[in-house]
Amino acid sequence: MSFTKDMIISDILDKAPETVPMFNSIGMHCLGCAMASGETLEQACAAHGVDVDAFLDTLNSVVDKK
Repeated sequence: MSFTKDMIISDILDKAPETVPMFNSIGMHCLGCAMASGETLEQACAAHGVDVDAFLDTLNSVVDKK
């Protein structure tokens, strides 16, 4: 399983709930809010000032180890 920057955050969390701490570590604490169900990873990273490509690499490397 691998994720892409156009995926909706809630879809990522449904598929890999173990990634919640990673989102929290970059300041995305409202993972259950309405934005999580309609915002892409790229949009959320932009809103939080996070490099989407670097975060995506980290997400995928953690999930690949699973």
